[in-house]
Amino acid sequence: MNVNSECLGCKLSNQLLPVNVVYENEYVCCFLDKEPFNEGHTLILPKKHFVDIEELDIETANEIMKASIVISKALKKLYNPDGITICQNGGVFNDLTHYHMHIIPRFKRQRFYAYYEIQKDNSKEKAKFPETKSKLKTLIEELS
Repeated sequence: MNVNSECLGCKLSNQLLPVNVVYENEYVCCFLDKEPFNEGHTLILPKKHFVDIEELDIETANEIMKASIVISKALKKLYNPDGITICQNGGVFNDLTHYHMHIIPRFKRQRFYAYYEIQKDNSKEKAKFPETKSKLKTLIEELS
């Protein structure tokens, strides 16, 4: 497997650092974002080292999309959000220097740009990590 030992994303996706995994397979590791916009905010990272979307091989790209679908279904069932935001930041905006996709449950009157501009108090979401992980992981297993 192509893993970069200097890459934070590789360390996270291969669980060399602690993460709250909700779903994984041989291609991807999906875990709760450590700075969640809302409860259930999940990251999808390939286990192989890729930086930008155009570098992904077809198998990994397909597994990322499959994971995004099942995670979105689980988030909708658990939190009944008004919508789901799926985004990926590439180039200089890729803070992990490793390809990753965000799956974020969203609610009306939440301005998404505030996620990037204002440091939100997400202490309530962080305190619920064990509960959120357990609920989401169970539901994803049921839906997979």
